[in-house]
Amino acid sequence: MKHIRNFCIIAHIDHGKSTLADRLLEFTQTISKRDMQAQVLDDMDLEREKGITIKSHAIQMNFRMDEQEFVLNLIDTPGHVDFSYEVSRAIASCEGALLVVDAAQGIEAQTISNLYLAMEHELKIIPVLNKIDLPGAMIEEMTDEVMQLTGCEKEEIILASAKEGIGIEEILRRIVEVIPAPQGNPDGPLKALIFDSVFNPFRGTIAYFRVFDGAMHSKEHVRFMSTNAHYYADEIGILRLEKEPREVIQTGDVGYIISGIKEVREIKVGDTITSFDNPSKVAVQGFKEVKPMVFAGIYPVDTEDFEDLRYSLEKLKLNDASLVFEPETSLALGFGFRTGFLGMLHMEIIQERLEREFNMTVITTVPNVQFIATMTSEEVIEVNNPSDLPDPTKTAYLEEPFIKAQIITKADYIGNIIKLCMDKRGIFKNQNYLTPDRVEMIFEMPLAEVVFDFFDKLKTVSKGYASFDYEIIGFRESNLVKMDILLNGDPVDALSAIIHREKAEEWGRKLCVKLKELIPRQQFDIAIQAGIGAKIIARETVKALRKDVTAKCYGGDISRKRKLLEKQKKGKKRMRQVGNVEVPQSAFMAVLKLD
Repeated sequence: MKHIRNFCIIAHIDHGKSTLADRLLEFTQTISKRDMQAQVLDDMDLEREKGITIKSHAIQMNFRMDEQEFVLNLIDTPGHVDFSYEVSRAIASCEGALLVVDAAQGIEAQTISNLYLAMEHELKIIPVLNKIDLPGAMIEEMTDEVMQLTGCEKEEIILASAKEGIGIEEILRRIVEVIPAPQGNPDGPLKALIFDSVFNPFRGTIAYFRVFDGAMHSKEHVRFMSTNAHYYADEIGILRLEKEPREVIQTGDVGYIISGIKEVREIKVGDTITSFDNPSKVAVQGFKEVKPMVFAGIYPVDTEDFEDLRYSLEKLKLNDASLVFEPETSLALGFGFRTGFLGMLHMEIIQERLEREFNMTVITTVPNVQFIATMTSEEVIEVNNPSDLPDPTKTAYLEEPFIKAQIITKADYIGNIIKLCMDKRGIFKNQNYLTPDRVEMIFEMPLAEVVFDFFDKLKTVSKGYASFDYEIIGFRESNLVKMDILLNGDPVDALSAIIHREKAEEWGRKLCVKLKELIPRQQFDIAIQAGIGAKIIARETVKALRKDVTAKCYGGDISRKRKLLEKQKKGKKRMRQVGNVEVPQSAFMAVLKLD
């Protein structure tokens, strides 16, 4: 055990985490020159294109120092806030972390939130200032920022450039010297923490774990503590670039287990694996169910593709246990699925993967969050879809999820950002200056306000400088109403939304104006109305296309023209009764573009 080191890398998106991992693997000769490529641990095309890590990866390296051989387990973490639960489990599997900060961009919101996570788990932090070779690198200023944040000495900060390979050996030596060896009882009953799982179409679900006590043997009968499922470990081993089978994985080490599990949901991230015959009394602390926070309807463009869409979503769920979906029907869009996501990035990725991997062109309705309705009978109902909202006369009150938002920006943009957050019903909590020019601000605000376009607007008002991170802090009571959009008196369920009463009128007016632009003109008038219950709060009319039926009358009596106009009017009335309004896809997305 004393020759094992488990560590992770924490950094904001685009601070060089994947590149640093590449260099470490190259330096320790874990990967041959021939197999080397950029972002070697990111195996999805989407990850390479966007330059972000979506799925975390673990890999083992061997490093020789002072005539001794050390085993280093890098447990890579995804950087984005939507996957913060996976990050917390990966951090719980380590004893130390490399804190990577870009020397040109400085400390950003995710760096801080992941650093706090690491400190909660009492990890040993090694600060690394990356990209020192860039012309815009501000080494002195950023060194001061890192010292202020972590409370370390100047000598402890490693100056590195992952791209140029500067400082890589020093990082590896520091990992061995500073990060403590894993603790645990090698003779106790097996206790291992699952920090990730992937799906293999031929072998079923593969779980990645870290052993805290005891040892896991090949062919052993094991039990998953939270789901109570038990299986035989068909194959266990360590994680190199390819999986290498082993007969036993000892305390403190990281490995994988294949046991023929067909469903990803049977293996939960954060669960504890123990022996079936000699089980551990307690599980590893910190397990929780991952709950989706943002919901949207996904519908096939062609209703005949409904079964193909179901198949595609089931395939995606094999890889991503946090995706939740159930069938639903909409009068406007036909059959589709109500789908739950961890956040906006997660939603974007799923949409993108449906299009790329399964060639599915889908219509996505406006995303909304989960609300909780408490009835007068004290029954509590979870509302994931505006159409499920119970009758207001029987509802005592509604609650919506609130988040704690952490924004780091240049001091010049404080006013703009405070105004933006206040417009989004934010409550200003705190601000502190990281340096004379960079400030961290804390707000509490409703998640429903962040779901739409908050991030885009934040980037606009801060000229791209602000970084944003959030965590859910629970549900709070709010004055919420359901707003319906009616076309010629018929509600369009896919456009209804649950919003705050104070914003309903303004929102309704803007949406009616927007829809008037987007809905094509027909042979009859189309009335677009926004209503709360029976009360109409806004209206716009799409005027009919008219044929000039009086063109053939030149001169003559007025009654001749009137007769023709009356005949046209009757035809229009009959057409309006049988004609239906085609709503284009752009109209469903109009809500996202309201300004």
